[in-house]
Amino acid sequence: MNDILKKSTYFYELPKELIAQTPVEPRDSSRLLVYNKKEKLVEHKHFYDIIDYLKQGDVLVINSTKVLPARLLGVKEETKANIEFLLQKRLSLKVWKVLAKPAKRCKIGSIIKFSDKLSARVLEEGDYGDRTVEFLYDGVFEEILLEVGSVPLPHYIHEKANIERYQTVYAKYDGSSAAPTAGLHFTDELISKIKKKGIIIAEVILHVGIGTFRPVKSENILEHDMHSEHYEISKETCDIINKAKKENRRIIAVGTTSVRVLESCSKEKGVIEPGIGETKIFIYPGYEFKIVDALITNFHLPESTLIMLVSAFAGVDEVLNIYKVAVKEKYRFFSFGDACFFYE
Repeated sequence: MNDILKKSTYFYELPKELIAQTPVEPRDSSRLLVYNKKEKLVEHKHFYDIIDYLKQGDVLVINSTKVLPARLLGVKEETKANIEFLLQKRLSLKVWKVLAKPAKRCKIGSIIKFSDKLSARVLEEGDYGDRTVEFLYDGVFEEILLEVGSVPLPHYIHEKANIERYQTVYAKYDGSSAAPTAGLHFTDELISKIKKKGIIIAEVILHVGIGTFRPVKSENILEHDMHSEHYEISKETCDIINKAKKENRRIIAVGTTSVRVLESCSKEKGVIEPGIGETKIFIYPGYEFKIVDALITNFHLPESTLIMLVSAFAGVDEVLNIYKVAVKEKYRFFSFGDACFFYE
């Protein structure tokens, strides 16, 4: 098997103390590792310095999804067993796909009670703990969720977090179970400066599912069952991107979620089409990028599909070497950690 198809190729050693438990304040004071792909040059900056690397006419593509308080703790009516739901995907007004723990206790017909205002009935059983459920409530679901739910932080974060700090400042559209974390570094002030410099900001939506944290279990990465996520990209955004590509201006993706939308909607190199749908795109080394010219992203878990995507963009050896440098320089890793900027 080719090494780029081996999960173990994407492993690196990470001391636990470098896993960020809380975000830094202000948001843009996090550190920024800058990597020039052409010159193979690494620089150590702060996120507010990103503006020095952006040029007039660049298009910065952000994911304007909003994180729901998608973790629900309840009890099974029949047995009073404790049950946890993680919202994954809305299928209709009251029907959702959720990840249930322990799933074996959530059989078809089971009623799970979360509060006096919210219960759920299990409709279907799926793989990996997936369940399709109908929520039972009176009123507005999102309002009840704000009362009953909590932030579904990744397993490696042990501190509680304020949901507002786990949102980007430009979050608009409810639907994510996890934050598009590369965007957490932006402040309103920094975005204002970026616009004043003549950089165009374009929006996409990708609702991040909890499957983004699902580990790759097979040594052959092609055997991994990639998670599906809902995306939307407007004609307006596509027009901005297509014009920029024709004029050889850069498309800079903020986060792997923006990359997934852009590359899913590109039918040929340099051309993108509007659409709404589900994507299971799996980007790993050997992939030819059709739209994305530069990438802002966080540091990702070893052997994850996200580090594979970054390796496809910047090179496997290069990324692993950069991560070694980041460990040596004591960068903060993962969701609340520091950022990287990859460009040519």
